[in-house]
Amino acid sequence: MREYTGRGPTKSRTYIDENLITVVLQDTLTMGERSLVRDGEADLVLTSRRAFQRTMSSQLIAAVEEHSGRKVLAFLSDNHLDPDVAVECFVLVPRADREADSDESDATQA
Repeated sequence: MREYTGRGPTKSRTYIDENLITVVLQDTLTMGERSLVRDGEADLVLTSRRAFQRTMSSQLIAAVEEHSGRKVLAFLSDNHLDPDVAVECFVLVPRADREADSDESDATQA
């Protein structure tokens, strides 16, 4: 994030579930973006952030795939200005063996 916006978050936390990785970032806005928000330009800041997210998406997906060993099915990203929180969500392609186990379990329970 620092590479694209000039500043990274001061706090972040990653949550990993079976087919979902979610990263919650706090305190992400640059001083310039904070000034724009104070001057009523919140929409401009959000539009700019969405452009950064589209630009960064291929690198973010590649990093998640590399570190998780899983393919990303979908990437979703959004920002909230007050409080300053961003969320990056990576929906992973389900593992075939887990689907087979789940199907067998469903059939057994039925």
